[in-house]
Amino acid sequence: MRVIKTMSFVFITIAILSCSQKIIKPNVSFVPKNQLEMRVDSVLKLMTLEEKIGQLNQYNGFWEITGPTPKEGQAAKKYADLKNGLVGSMLNVKGVKDVRALQKIAVEETRLGIPLLFGFDVIHGYKTISPIPLAEAASWDLVEIKKSAAIAAEEAASVGLNWTFAPMVDISRDARWGRVMEGAGEDPYLGSQIAIARVQGFQGDDLKARNTILACAKHFAAYAFAESGRDYNTVDIGESTLQNIVFPPFKAAVDAGVRTFMNSFNELNGIPATGNAYLQRKILKSDWGFDGFVVSDWGSINEMIPHGFAKDSKHAAEIAINAGSDMDMESNAYVEHLATLVKEGKVKESLIDDAARRILKVKFELGLFDNPYLYCDENYEKETLGKAAFQEGVLEMAKKSIVLLKNEKELLPLKKSGQKIVVIGALANDKTSPLGSWRIAADDNSAVSLLEGLQNYKGNQLSYVKGADVTEGRTEFIWETKINTTDKSGFDEAIQAAKTADVVIMSLGEHGLQSGEGRSRTDIGLPGVQQELLEAVYKVNPNIVLVLNNGRPLAIPWADAHIPAIVEVWQLGTQSGNAIAQVLYGDYNPSGKLPMTFPRNVGQVPIYYNYKNTGRPFMTEPDSVFWSHYIDEKNTPLYPFGYGLSYAKFEYSNLSLSQKAFSGNEQIEVSVTVKNSGKYAGKEVVQLYIRDLIASVTRPVKELKGFEMIELQPGESKKVNFTINKKTIEFYTAQSKWEAEPGDFKVFVGGNSVQTLENDFQYLNN
Repeated sequence: MRVIKTMSFVFITIAILSCSQKIIKPNVSFVPKNQLEMRVDSVLKLMTLEEKIGQLNQYNGFWEITGPTPKEGQAAKKYADLKNGLVGSMLNVKGVKDVRALQKIAVEETRLGIPLLFGFDVIHGYKTISPIPLAEAASWDLVEIKKSAAIAAEEAASVGLNWTFAPMVDISRDARWGRVMEGAGEDPYLGSQIAIARVQGFQGDDLKARNTILACAKHFAAYAFAESGRDYNTVDIGESTLQNIVFPPFKAAVDAGVRTFMNSFNELNGIPATGNAYLQRKILKSDWGFDGFVVSDWGSINEMIPHGFAKDSKHAAEIAINAGSDMDMESNAYVEHLATLVKEGKVKESLIDDAARRILKVKFELGLFDNPYLYCDENYEKETLGKAAFQEGVLEMAKKSIVLLKNEKELLPLKKSGQKIVVIGALANDKTSPLGSWRIAADDNSAVSLLEGLQNYKGNQLSYVKGADVTEGRTEFIWETKINTTDKSGFDEAIQAAKTADVVIMSLGEHGLQSGEGRSRTDIGLPGVQQELLEAVYKVNPNIVLVLNNGRPLAIPWADAHIPAIVEVWQLGTQSGNAIAQVLYGDYNPSGKLPMTFPRNVGQVPIYYNYKNTGRPFMTEPDSVFWSHYIDEKNTPLYPFGYGLSYAKFEYSNLSLSQKAFSGNEQIEVSVTVKNSGKYAGKEVVQLYIRDLIASVTRPVKELKGFEMIELQPGESKKVNFTINKKTIEFYTAQSKWEAEPGDFKVFVGGNSVQTLENDFQYLNN
């Protein structure tokens, strides 16, 4: 045991132990904030400049940890840095055995024995996979989303991890961008609420608990506004959009206590985010008071060189640290150049101190100084991975994420007996695609396929025909040129099978790796020959249930016009097939609502519900062309934000306000009656929107400001209440501050952003 005394009343105990040895902890159950700061400072005072910089350095796993020690090349250099205390964090190292081995080097073989952080992309699960985040957002169920993040945290923590690079809270308006699958959609209010839920789910109530991990709000900022929907591309947007649309979920994450941020690859208005002092120092650390730390995205410090913002790695390191980027992920820029930059006077050592202090503080908050092996219990790892409670949790999350888009003639739910059902589509029998993108610790072929889920129901005659593949070749290489199959050889078999079916279930869409980072698309229809397959089957049997598998909104105007039943199932994770089958057979009534608008075609993109009105929003004269429109397509979406059907039927009436005007700290109570006029019990997400009619900065035609999920039995009615106060109507005004301006407003309540009841109110001068 090595004990380093830092002050007379506090010490750091670094235990060099095997899993079976007893860990010695200070007899402190709660450390007040001022005492925590003093403990951090006491460590900082012992550190050399180089050791401080080491805390700012994050390396990817660089050798087979249980194998021979690297002797040459980059791996040997990284290994030497690790032993010399020049590494503060590792990523992509997983499993208690490997984590403990690296942690042991950090706490036993370095001068000060400062423990490491271990980060990993636990985006929607570790080994047990929940729906992709965009799908979870479709549930509008904050409690379930929080539970999902907590499941991911517990499973990840069991394998030695203590930090996830999630949640992604970027507001996404462009379905061409592949990373829409990783976020909560297009709305800043819904996105903010989900950011809070996911941060709380990952971090829990106690960061020192063995089942919680650090969350990381990313990507700061405006990554999802990349031009053309092309990943890593340029972003150039105004301050109003930045403040009112982009920032709110990040601010919500700060308020929820998120301990880390990640900056973004893109430039913002000419300055790469990694080197953007306005974002990191002014907004995040000064205005919002964020006291955690900021990690760069992978290699983004050195990427300022091809951006044309830094001349070399040394210059990039100078820019990044001065701008407030605390930890360098895999650029090697800080560990190579910061000490020299300090000695040359180009970087103040106080900035190094600030960054190191932030990182050390988080390590103390995790309890790593008290017990560096907190996350290193092999028995707990074995007990926790894939346990039954996790499977039950992700199944529940998956069912709530499904959105019913169309159901003509009540084709759904399916009858449970007496029917011949033919299932068509390669995705129906795929056990990997449902895992989606960003599930790097999950095993291939570990998802329940749709076909397997349907086979649990024994009352119907069920058969399967592939029809056509989705991709050509190995799916792990689908980012290469030929990602879509052109092979139609299976069409005839599918057509013949469909002719004799009572119902045809067609499982079509994107493979799970056709969305995600680096997977932007210019065509967001059904990939490959799937549209042709759908039309060919329709000609012989129109009684089709289309099951859409995708990580982004798709443009499916033909299907909407012809197919009687369409179910959006996204990529639902480990329990995908069971969740879909239970919805199709009516054992679970779908309640999901779209968190992102579905366009009619890609030419409408970006398309979103909270658009500005323009000066020429409508045709004012017959046959006039001089208004904001397309000459070949409607302005309206195929399916709007907030849209989703149910097997139940919901009717809205009696929208009323407690008063027509308010001021100061007063408030208006809004009420609406919702009735289930159908024959099934069901859940409905009741949504509240407002419009600020005249403002110092033009406002959207609608803005989501509240929602509530209710459950009604057939024939049951319920009055749903919302509150509108000063906070509800605040926005970032022309005075460059958040405030409520007096004026006239409209309030809307309904089951989606288009079909609403409306009323009027005023906000008066204080």
